[in-house]
Amino acid sequence: MKKLDIPSEIEDKIFEIKRNSDKSISKIISYFPLPELERESLISLLNQPNFSEFDSIFTDTISDDEWNKTKNQIKKRFQNELFDIDA
Repeated sequence: MKKLDIPSEIEDKIFEIKRNSDKSISKIISYFPLPELERESLISLLNQPNFSEFDSIFTDTISDDEWNKTKNQIKKRFQNELFDIDA
């Protein structure tokens, strides 16, 4: 499967993309729930009209402005907490 050409503003919100053994996408995990328009954009890129395996680490919904103001802190804190768990 070819690499997806995900727009950077959406890709920035994605924590992980899980794949099946055949390299097809099985799940997209974002930091916060993706808005419907961004989900639709990803579904279109996947070329899988019935894809619905979206998940998020946090359940709160935030605006793009909030995300842009806090994304670096959120990513750093989350990575630090994961590192502490592994230690």
